[in-house]
Amino acid sequence: DEARTRVGRGRPGLRIEADDISGPPVPALLQAAEDADPLVLGSRGWGRLSGFLVGSVALSVLAGSEGPVVLVRADEHTDGERLPDAPPSGTRTAAAPEEVVLGLDLQKPSDQVMEFAFDAARRRGADLRVVHGWTVPPYYYGGDLMPEANVESTMRVQRGLADALRPWQRKFPTVEVRTQATVGGAGPHLIDASRDAALVVVGRHIRQAAVGPHIGPVTQALLHHAAAPVAVIPHH
Repeated sequence: DEARTRVGRGRPGLRIEADDISGPPVPALLQAAEDADPLVLGSRGWGRLSGFLVGSVALSVLAGSEGPVVLVRADEHTDGERLPDAPPSGTRTAAAPEEVVLGLDLQKPSDQVMEFAFDAARRRGADLRVVHGWTVPPYYYGGDLMPEANVESTMRVQRGLADALRPWQRKFPTVEVRTQATVGGAGPHLIDASRDAALVVVGRHIRQAAVGPHIGPVTQALLHHAAAPVAVIPHH
């Protein structure tokens, strides 16, 4: 059918199974997500609610899925694009594609999120850029009054990043890692980094929201402004 033809365009040898399922889309997609790694959703036809929310189907699937969900914006220029196969040895290719970007929360680092990001970079033969946003200490006022405190805080964040990433760099030795510790929220910096990225990876803490599905402000911002596909990885 048309869907199978479009998905398989430019991807000879890819096994494709197409199911035409009737009924509400959210339960069907959540059921499919149980056996998917990851579940991929396209953005075409979602629209917006209240000026800042992506469609209710995507939000509900993101909030309800216990597995990775990758959101891809519809783009006519991506037809036929192929994900390069990683060399058998895991070595980098001469012409690596765009980098993979990971939004890392040092207060709640997740093994699932880290492994997904490192593995995605390895598969693509790409670099991994790790972006972490941190809060300025209350005694910091522009860096002039207590410059030594500012330096100490920055070094503490850098050490935290190095400690969190070290075991994964050992597990994925072919992945080149660059860190970016920024003051303030990570959202704007992740959006900026997405312009040169093949994929942006963020985590979603699994919890019961009081009202409706909850995916967090960083993911919410990425859904509307990221220039690259966004992978949302749930974790406890």
